[in-house]
Amino acid sequence: MALAQTARVSSRPRSTLGRRRAMTPYLFILPFGILFVLFFLAPIVYALVQSLFHYRRTGLGLHGSTVGFNGLGNYLDVLTDPKFYDGIGRVLLYGVVQVPVMLILALVLALLLDSAVVRFKGFFRLAFFAPYAVPGLIAALLWGYLYNPQLSPIVQGLQAVHLPAPDFLGFYTVLWSIANMAVWAWTGYNMLIIFAALQAIPTEIYESARIDGCSGLKIAWYIKVPLVAPALVLTCIFSIIGTIQLFTEPQVLSAVSNNISTAFTPVLYAYNIAFSYNNYYYAAALSVVLAILTFIFSFGVLRVTQRQSGV
Repeated sequence: MALAQTARVSSRPRSTLGRRRAMTPYLFILPFGILFVLFFLAPIVYALVQSLFHYRRTGLGLHGSTVGFNGLGNYLDVLTDPKFYDGIGRVLLYGVVQVPVMLILALVLALLLDSAVVRFKGFFRLAFFAPYAVPGLIAALLWGYLYNPQLSPIVQGLQAVHLPAPDFLGFYTVLWSIANMAVWAWTGYNMLIIFAALQAIPTEIYESARIDGCSGLKIAWYIKVPLVAPALVLTCIFSIIGTIQLFTEPQVLSAVSNNISTAFTPVLYAYNIAFSYNNYYYAAALSVVLAILTFIFSFGVLRVTQRQSGV
């Protein structure tokens, strides 16, 4: 009897210790979980709820407006909104050109830094990454100065030698001026991701390829590029998300160019609907639709690349 009681008493601390050990990982995750719920999940749920309502005017509208339940009415309005489709088409055209150019340039720079012919690699890594370290708003202001016809040293320099100066903020060129800003800002960031993947490749593979007579270009094309394909897919997905979320550059340049409308990009359109026209419910529906489109495009690229790689 005494032995049984002793066993029960000794088992209690062990069970308590076991429960504490089991709870330890969750206690470490708890701060992140609270912030994740408050600043990620809660805004999503709030936007979904807000998108189901709208402003409703009574009588002749003299008594103001009230908030009423609208169901999926806001989403139907989004699907029939020509300004929304114009913005989507514009960012798709932007992404089709800007994303491949940026990723190809990032890949070339990463391959050059990984080669043996380049010196001062640390300096060049820092130099390529420096544009990403500049805050987006500051970078947009700097490029706006370079694009402004009255202030641009580029335009003034071309005019000084009697050469035609391009209108960087013109109707047909402003989108590509924004694309140039994105390439300048994000190429170094994507280059570092690809360069890190290149550094993880065992050097024995390169030595075997050289013994078999492969040149540096063949090693880069047939060995390095296929092995860093997952990093390229990752940067491509990030770039697609950034393309659909294009906002800062057109928002800043809209102050110096009349060719950037309030609906130039979908995110800019949702922002102006919310804060210029005070229609938060329709802006919430626009935001939800944009989130769904971002997921569709990103997941589509991921599935296509997985099928081509046989995963």
